Amino acid sequence: MPSAQETDRRVVVGVDFGTLSGRAVVVRVADGVQLATAVHDYPHAVMERTLAATGALLPPDWALQVPADYVQVLRTAVPQALAASGVDPADVVGIGTDFTACTVLPVLADGTPLCELPELADRPHAYVKLWKHHAAQGQADRINALAHERDEKWIRRYGGRLSAEWELAKGLQLLEEDPEVYERTEHLVEAADWVVWQLCGRYVRNACTAGYKGALQDGAYPSEEYLAALNPAFGGFVRDKLEHPIGALGDLAGQLTREAATWTGLPEGIAVCVGNVDAHVTAPAARATGPGQLVAIMGTSTCHVMSGDRVAEVDGMCGVVDGGIVPGLWGYEAGQSGVGDIFGWFVETSVPASYAAEAARLGRSVHEHLTALALAQGVGEHGLVALDWHSGNRSVLVDHELSGVVVGLTLQTRPEDVYRALVEATAFGTRVIVEAFDGADVPVTDFIAAGGLLKNPLVMQVYADVLRRPISVIGSDQGPALGSAMHAAVAAGAHPDIRAAADAMGRLERDVWLPDAARADGYDALFAEYVVLHDHFGRGANEVMHRLRALRRSALAGDSRS
Repeated sequence: MPSAQETDRRVVVGVDFGTLSGRAVVVRVADGVQLATAVHDYPHAVMERTLAATGALLPPDWALQVPADYVQVLRTAVPQALAASGVDPADVVGIGTDFTACTVLPVLADGTPLCELPELADRPHAYVKLWKHHAAQGQADRINALAHERDEKWIRRYGGRLSAEWELAKGLQLLEEDPEVYERTEHLVEAADWVVWQLCGRYVRNACTAGYKGALQDGAYPSEEYLAALNPAFGGFVRDKLEHPIGALGDLAGQLTREAATWTGLPEGIAVCVGNVDAHVTAPAARATGPGQLVAIMGTSTCHVMSGDRVAEVDGMCGVVDGGIVPGLWGYEAGQSGVGDIFGWFVETSVPASYAAEAARLGRSVHEHLTALALAQGVGEHGLVALDWHSGNRSVLVDHELSGVVVGLTLQTRPEDVYRALVEATAFGTRVIVEAFDGADVPVTDFIAAGGLLKNPLVMQVYADVLRRPISVIGSDQGPALGSAMHAAVAAGAHPDIRAAADAMGRLERDVWLPDAARADGYDALFAEYVVLHDHFGRGANEVMHRLRALRRSALAGDSRS
């Protein structure tokens, strides 16, 4: 007699919109088996230097995207994954999505992106501002200073500082740098919600981004009085641009429209789940639905998410939100703005041709080659310590004007030395975050890793040694997409709630990486040096990084090429 799993042919689709591409997975509802996957790269990738429509140079610290690229993921990756799975489309009962955040775009009332209006196609502020758009740091500084001056209670839920990446800073930058585009904006919408809008024809603001990125706490956003004190024209920002009905995670946003069914090859009318964030949706995919289970989604950047049974003020966190990850628990978020991006930058800019040639001869990538060389070293052998702030600091300093440092360079320093020091720096940054949680009486009981960096043995062993903790890993190479599929199963009624979906569909491999006591002792000494540098450059003793940023902006502003 066939089992219940064999007779339940229902499947769901999860779509993960990342920094450079979108990936779709087809997943079995009964047991979470991943039947097929497909990836589509964004044609415009990330616009950091020039605006694709005109070729005009962008200022420093900008990061833009083209929303039509997201629709191409729905048109391409979803039908490809569906075809590869071999399932009958009629067996698909729902679709769920997740997105990077805070990634926002200005749109008209019907959802039309302003960058698609011919008269605004040459205006950078009309485009999507990606999560790593850090050009609103000046606005973030004012937001934080005023919040403390006025003793705004909500700022405490964000470790005392809102990030330049979040909605208020990006919205204020839009107003102050392009008032015309701001005036034309009828919704400043998270890309997570815009994609759901395209699928079901209904705009529902998801509770996750509203809480973490929009400063929605206890049912209220920052007041109109506070916003007007930042800029008189900003007083109506929440009312006019941001506020919208909220959908809980795993709720039904609507049904797939006929147009979206044509794009995707999925049945019209199936469940479309409320949007979610790539990191937060990964936690249940790794069966992390209880207090103290920290999930680090390690890729281009790292996001650290964890649920707790109490609310606490944790220094420099990205926020604590009631039900922000799973219902009934407080969801905490922290993060590092640059991790894999830092390793990629080093390989692209700082490795000599001889290393690339040797890597090719050995049949491995440059990353793999440097990893192998670095793994042969003992702790401290390179004589270096680095700061992992090449893309600023998201937690716990919340300052994107900070920058990277490598101390100890000599004429004997080799590329593998610096590569290992950069890996160690990101591990030290994670340790600062874990210790902030522990110190605020929100203890981390389990450390679970997910994301693309799981493939690098140097990264994983260094993290285990630096943290002095065993590291469990998600049992899926598509954690966010799996999590989105699980939420789609809940929205479709195939599972009663996300905990039940996690039990049935989640994947976790326990204690895959174990710390070595001797190496951990060595890292304690290096971490102490990291903390000295961290506090010296990050807590006001030396503002050289901020001064250098200002000099750079001034030089570029006076450059005739711009």
